Amino acid sequence: MSTKVNYRPDIDGLRAAAVIGVLLFHINHNILPGGFVGVDVFFVISGYLITQIIQKELSQDIFSFKEFYARRIKRILPVFIVVVAFTVMAGKIILIDEDWVTLANSARYAIFFLANIYFSKEKGYFDLEAYEKPLLHLWSLSVEEQYYIFWPILFVLIFKVNNPPLSE
Repeated sequence: MSTKVNYRPDIDGLRAAAVIGVLLFHINHNILPGGFVGVDVFFVISGYLITQIIQKELSQDIFSFKEFYARRIKRILPVFIVVVAFTVMAGKIILIDEDWVTLANSARYAIFFLANIYFSKEKGYFDLEAYEKPLLHLWSLSVEEQYYIFWPILFVLIFKVNNPPLSE
């Protein structure tokens, strides 16, 4: 029952530029010092597309929170679980106890999509220890999932206030 949006090659181009920027930054931050902005580009693209889908489904009176969240779960959770589980298991084997405890703590936050909160309590994203945080990249997924939890609810409320049902 989902509503697909029309394919947008320009959005794929933005995604490609964002990925290249982030990759270059992670290869060597001196190559493209602002390359991490690619993550922000992904946030904007994601927000735009999801808002467009929700608006279209609301306009057709077919929007369902259950279906919306089911689609998100099917899209994100399988790979997310594999990545976190593999990282924790590999960490148990190769990390010293102190580092494994830190990894396990970050995994605990990550599974509730709160990694951004966990890592915000650390020294900083760009400190030298950042290279020693195997799940650090999950901060952005946590932000995105928090957005997906709250934005649809707010958007539906705004939509319904601005588009009251027609009385018969």
